[in-house]
Amino acid sequence: MGRRRHILHAVSNNTEGDAAPGVSMRRVRGDGVDLAVYERGQGPAVLLVHGYPDTHAVWDAVAERLAVRFRVITYDVRGAGASSRPGRREDYRFEHLVADMAAVLDAVSPGVPVNLAGHDWGSIQSWEAVSAMPERFASFTSIAGPCLDHAAYWSRANLRRPSGVRAVARQLVHSWYIAAFQVPVVPELFWRHVLARRWEGLLERTEGVPAGGRHPAPTLAEDAAAGVNLYRANVLAARRSPGERRTTVPTQVVVPTGDAFVTPALAAEAARPFAERLQVRPVRAPHWVPLTQPAEIARLIGEHITQAGKCPAGR
Repeated sequence: MGRRRHILHAVSNNTEGDAAPGVSMRRVRGDGVDLAVYERGQGPAVLLVHGYPDTHAVWDAVAERLAVRFRVITYDVRGAGASSRPGRREDYRFEHLVADMAAVLDAVSPGVPVNLAGHDWGSIQSWEAVSAMPERFASFTSIAGPCLDHAAYWSRANLRRPSGVRAVARQLVHSWYIAAFQVPVVPELFWRHVLARRWEGLLERTEGVPAGGRHPAPTLAEDAAAGVNLYRANVLAARRSPGERRTTVPTQVVVPTGDAFVTPALAAEAARPFAERLQVRPVRAPHWVPLTQPAEIARLIGEHITQAGKCPAGR
């Protein structure tokens, strides 16, 4: 994170074609990568971080609603969309993801804390950020993406009691794909040649995600193949030797009760010992809730920002 960061250039009025209408785009130099950063609206800054295998566009419907009150920033994380796509596994470690986020913050809100929300891997990496640099954030909303270290501690604690063993077993069933992603080469081939072309229809059938729009991105096959390294670079290390990722940032955990990948038990319980100012908000929705219920997610994020702004400073 000590590397020099700089803004390469700014492009406005959707000149590069991959931004939604009315959204400005710029490129920011991250930790050895170029990041595509998108902005809309005016007011207090809200940073929305996408997950796997998505791009910033997964947030479009939420961002449109939040932009009535806020300046909303999204970006394609490394390996996705219009951002650089490193090829090495180690390039996807948390240290690089957090350094990228810090570079975006330096560019869009230097010296002023932002309100952060993340979905899926966007939330997972955001837990690292709010633990490593809490002074950069006024609030945090986590959606369908628990901290890997919190998850490891949750599993260990639950394995000590019979009812907890069942909870861990249910989560293992939900997260079967994590083990599959550790296999070399095969996941990349499957995404490129089979799953990418079927992904939109699969989400529509299993999650109720509306068809059309800018999601999934045309870059899905390569995004998904590169993003497998998120799992390979971080998951096993966190399970073997979890750290105590604590934060004082006012935190809201939104729990989609129909999540096919993260059980409500893990999502609701894992962060409790580590987040000082935490509230949990269940939502009857599947995993991709920013796509299926954008109005509800925008409402929850906005309410949390307002509530956090009324709380005494805790950092």
